[in-house]
Amino acid sequence: MNQSRNRLVFLALILLGIGFVALVRSTVNEYILSIINFVGIYIILAVSLNITNGFTGLFSLGHPGFMAIGGYVTAILTFPVSRKSMFLELPQWLANLEMPFFPASIIGGVCAAMMALVVGLPVLRLRGHYLAVATLGFLIIVQVLITNWDSVTRGPLGLNGLPAITNLWYVYPWVVVTVYVAWKIKFSSYGRSMLSIREDDMAAQCLGVNLFRTRVAALVIGAFFAGIAGGLWAHLVTAITPTSFSLILAFYIVVMVVVGGAGSISGAFIAAIIFSVLTEIFRPLEENLDVYGIGEIFTAAILILILIYRPQGLFGSREPGFLLTRDTQ
Repeated sequence: MNQSRNRLVFLALILLGIGFVALVRSTVNEYILSIINFVGIYIILAVSLNITNGFTGLFSLGHPGFMAIGGYVTAILTFPVSRKSMFLELPQWLANLEMPFFPASIIGGVCAAMMALVVGLPVLRLRGHYLAVATLGFLIIVQVLITNWDSVTRGPLGLNGLPAITNLWYVYPWVVVTVYVAWKIKFSSYGRSMLSIREDDMAAQCLGVNLFRTRVAALVIGAFFAGIAGGLWAHLVTAITPTSFSLILAFYIVVMVVVGGAGSISGAFIAAIIFSVLTEIFRPLEENLDVYGIGEIFTAAILILILIYRPQGLFGSREPGFLLTRDTQ
């Protein structure tokens, strides 16, 4: 009975989303469409980081690094063969390869997940601010490698003129998949193991939870969706550079998780919408006043107020009651 209710709720949300996408694409202009696409990408990023930071209590700042890996891999695989002559040292098979966007984005996500596995094995033995500094170091390493690997990434110039493939019919299904996977993880025995690590890792270990393996799995899953978001991002703005995935972006995504509530999928979803829209609202104001950074200041102020007056975030670790069954409450 409860499983049937869950399926009906998710089916209803999917149908509503399809109707929303169809309505929006036929009624709003290209600028508003691009904003809605960015909102969807931020939702993927916030919910996927919530799997890593919110469920297991880690504090990773490396999400933009995984996003960069997925974005560059997807961009190179989908780049027209006729224009790959600018890449001087690409292997012959890669220089002659031009893949459709969907399989290329999957490969980008897998590459990001594999890198998370490689990075996670040594880094996730650290905790607290040591882990935050280590993942920040990973982000910087990724940026430096991309900047200096001229023969493949074109260095600081980045890749321009990418096919404008990303649209709501690509973004929305990935939003659904990300939320669904996060939901299934959270309300499973494995997800409860993750949450137990966040609350008291020593008690969780005494109960038989493998702390290291669970943390690595959370990082890998989150990195996969970050890689997918990177591919969507690159083919939405039709360009990708090393500065596209900076510490500022890491700050924004972490703020979304913290404000929404660490462990709350709904909270990350709603916070991603709020901050994405606020960013777009402040952008023309900054350009008109010729004063930049207003959005960052406002975001930081909201974060400070949330940490002072509601440190658990808007939703804490909870989800709205209408989405829950007795098994998940």
